[in-house]
Amino acid sequence: MTVIWTGLALGAVYALVAIGYNIVFVSSKTFNFAQAQLMMVGAFVTYTGIVVLGLNPVLAALLAMVAIAIVAYLEYIAAIRPVRDQHNILVTTLGASIFLDGAAQLIWGGEPLKVPFFAGDAAIDFLGGRVYPVEIALVVLVVVLVIAFGIYGKVSLTGLALRGMSEDSEAAQLRGVNVRRLALMAFVFSGALAGILGMFVGPKTFAVATLGASLALKGFVVLAIGGFGSMPGALVGAVVVGLAESLAARYLGGEFANLTVFFLLIVILLVKPAGLFVRARERMV
Repeated sequence: MTVIWTGLALGAVYALVAIGYNIVFVSSKTFNFAQAQLMMVGAFVTYTGIVVLGLNPVLAALLAMVAIAIVAYLEYIAAIRPVRDQHNILVTTLGASIFLDGAAQLIWGGEPLKVPFFAGDAAIDFLGGRVYPVEIALVVLVVVLVIAFGIYGKVSLTGLALRGMSEDSEAAQLRGVNVRRLALMAFVFSGALAGILGMFVGPKTFAVATLGASLALKGFVVLAIGGFGSMPGALVGAVVVGLAESLAARYLGGEFANLTVFFLLIVILLVKPAGLFVRARERMV
């Protein structure tokens, strides 16, 4: 059972990245390659707040939330808005991710930094396996976020507007939705969420400058499996990826973990090219 808990916790981390991807994708059909780097910087800021500045974990998380929201806003201004109506947004957000990787390396160095978890670091026996408090928190947090975003998207005006934008941004604009402003708000919100999640991701993965690149790739795989724009799909895809990676590392060896994940990705996309939770649409031309 311990290996199952490890896989679920890994999947939860990937799901948090995928949720950030989806928030931006639903609002503007834009894929922000720097989302994982925003979460990485959030972990570093949380570490700085707790360890260096001696702040309460809640205050450190709020500091990270505000700081990463500002970074996300600057990324939008520099990498999204100038090329919004063109086809090279992926290139500019990839450039932003590389810039954040380098900045993190320059500011905090290349050594992994341990981010303390507010509930402690001692493993406990739970449901037949050894599990850390942060792993339980990650799994619960992802489920709560997916449910919360699902409800918000169905009952709130902003959520309905975002869903309308994801279907047809021009039609939403004709109905009075300020598409550009809402897209900016969603982008900044995804950054704020990435910042505050550093309090949970950092204790599991450590704060390290290479974290963003690895999380970005696995988060993309999670979305490809679950379906772009689907929050339940992100949850299911994360469970698949996390368990596959953990079980493969345990029974086949660490060198087979990534191979197993990408093999599953290929198999699933051969059966459901749009992902498990998104229906492919046909258009007459």
